[in-house]
Amino acid sequence: MIGRHHHSRGLGVTSDNARQRLVRELQQQGVTDPAVLEVIARVPRHEFVEEALRYRAYINTALPIGQAQTISQPYVVALMTQLLMAPGKIRKVLEIGTGSGYQTAVLAELVSTVFSVERLRELSRVARERLERLGYHNVLFNYGDGMKGWASQAPYDGILVTAGAAEVPPALPEQLGPGGRLVMPVGPSGAQVLLCIDRTLDGRLIRSQTANVSFVPLLAGRA
Repeated sequence: MIGRHHHSRGLGVTSDNARQRLVRELQQQGVTDPAVLEVIARVPRHEFVEEALRYRAYINTALPIGQAQTISQPYVVALMTQLLMAPGKIRKVLEIGTGSGYQTAVLAELVSTVFSVERLRELSRVARERLERLGYHNVLFNYGDGMKGWASQAPYDGILVTAGAAEVPPALPEQLGPGGRLVMPVGPSGAQVLLCIDRTLDGRLIRSQTANVSFVPLLAGRA
């Protein structure tokens, strides 16, 4: 556990009871990694949504965060994190799409360093301030084009992409170290699947598909 921070525990709809209810629901949906479930229970998701939506923070649903973006439903965050961590020895992670910073925080609790790229300047700024306020000091931020990854910091043990595309951007698997894993939603809008790409120790790339998901589109450039 990497966390070095004070978390606001919340009251009422953001209380421990609400969090534990969510964890039980995730277990029923097939999230089994104890470390991931513990982090989902601990990270204060209500800090990552607008105040008017905080009462829904621990309901298993995606929520709008502005700029046509969403905070993913907890099940998808937990599932993608579980898939990413499955190979073991995942210490250095590249996240494409900082968004609200919630998935970033979940990763930061589990790995040594998170390198997070966001193409929307305002989202990147707000997420950075939020995560610093919550005491996450093992995250590095990059306002840039996620399609290109963050080559100067490669290779990574894990790469997690929080937006969907028809194909995996070619730059991303290239930044995966031997034994590393990339997790990303791939496919046409509304009919995406979670794709895992594993780089074997001898450098080959092996692809496998898991759950059906729906994500906002991965876009090139910055805004």
